[in-house]
Amino acid sequence: MGDMADKLAYFKAITGVEDSELCTEILSAHGWDLELAISAFISENNRSEAATSSEPPIDNSTSYNAGTNQDHRETGMLVAGGGGPPGLAWKLVTLPFSIISGSLGLVSGAIGLGVWAASGVLSYSLGMIGLNSGRNGHASAPLVSVSASAQEAMAFVEGFDREFGSTRPNFVSEGFMDALQRSRHAYKLLFVYLHSPDHPDTPVFCERTLCNEALTAFVNENFVAWGGSIRASEGFKMSNSLKASRYPFCAVVMAATNQRIALLQQVEGPRSPEELLTVLQRVLEESAPVLISARLEAEERRTNIRLREEQDAAYRAALEADQARERQRQEEQERLAREAAETERKRKEEEEARERAAREAAEREAALAKLREEKARSLGPEPEKGPDVTQVLVRFPTGEREGRRFYSTARIQSLYDYVDSLGSLEMDSYKLVSNFPRTVYGSDKLEMSLKEAGLHPQASLFIELNS
Repeated sequence: MGDMADKLAYFKAITGVEDSELCTEILSAHGWDLELAISAFISENNRSEAATSSEPPIDNSTSYNAGTNQDHRETGMLVAGGGGPPGLAWKLVTLPFSIISGSLGLVSGAIGLGVWAASGVLSYSLGMIGLNSGRNGHASAPLVSVSASAQEAMAFVEGFDREFGSTRPNFVSEGFMDALQRSRHAYKLLFVYLHSPDHPDTPVFCERTLCNEALTAFVNENFVAWGGSIRASEGFKMSNSLKASRYPFCAVVMAATNQRIALLQQVEGPRSPEELLTVLQRVLEESAPVLISARLEAEERRTNIRLREEQDAAYRAALEADQARERQRQEEQERLAREAAETERKRKEEEEARERAAREAAEREAALAKLREEKARSLGPEPEKGPDVTQVLVRFPTGEREGRRFYSTARIQSLYDYVDSLGSLEMDSYKLVSNFPRTVYGSDKLEMSLKEAGLHPQASLFIELNS
């Protein structure tokens, strides 16, 4: 009894209905299945809102296709009626939901993902508080978060194989959105089957229609197939999103823009393999131009991307080549500049060396000239002939001869000073030598007088250069 009271309280909180007897009757009519009761209540209120709304009337124009008359309707954001503002869960479930006519001439729809996410929040919340009992009083399969949708898909496939065998559409073992993306990338439509285990027509439909070899081969070749049990979280949410009212339920959908899906065809109730195959063939034929166009557009985009990448690569290669050439040019210019600078530096060094050598030579020449002048002055005036005067004749290596008179008391150094004063030879680069007998008047005899050296009254000397 406590469990029923909790469900009653939660139903009143979700729907905003305060009448306990009315809520009890609704829950009892649905076997105290809280989710089913809330879903039915919402659907009923949606129909009431559509009938009493003051907005412009819904477009009920008919669209004829292959001899069949199908409804074409568009539903906007649902708002609360005169029974007071709805609760939070109501607002979540009634997020924008549109069914529009597609460009294929089929009954098509764009189903907002808000409904799907909202119902997922509701199912997860019910599972967290333990109020998700199944129909007929039995506990249903635990409702889990959307992130576990792949596990639910694998569990559905395993259960289907155990009960009906492996001759079936190749249901992908992944969540609905992943399956939708897979179909989009493969440029195929998505075949959706919602499995109601408790419906009496389900076993026969699965055995004779879904497991029919011809139908199975056609679906596997031309569609991506996804199936889910309405007892599981994602299957339950998809049944609400697709407004499934009868089972068995099949649908053909494709990805649309802005995270929406286009409902191209739905098949409700038991159908023979031939009937379902005919419907699928017609949908496939009418949607082929769209799929081919999408494939061509994707190939064109890939081609354009590849061309842009090739152009970018060629541009980068050309840019790198230009940059390499520019680097080489700059390096060559820098090398030439370095060489020019080195040449200029050497030229300046050589010029400076020449200038320094010339300056030093001039300085040496000036010093020698000064020294020669000083030595010439030290000699004094040449004496006249007399008994104390010695006549000296000096022969140079060039054959030139020079002679002068000296006092006999003059030193040998005076002879060297005389030769140096003439400027014909470098100082200290020669020796004075006499013949018969050969006598060298070197540094050891510079202080001797001419008379002491035996050069008085006259002497003939020659210059011998130092080796």
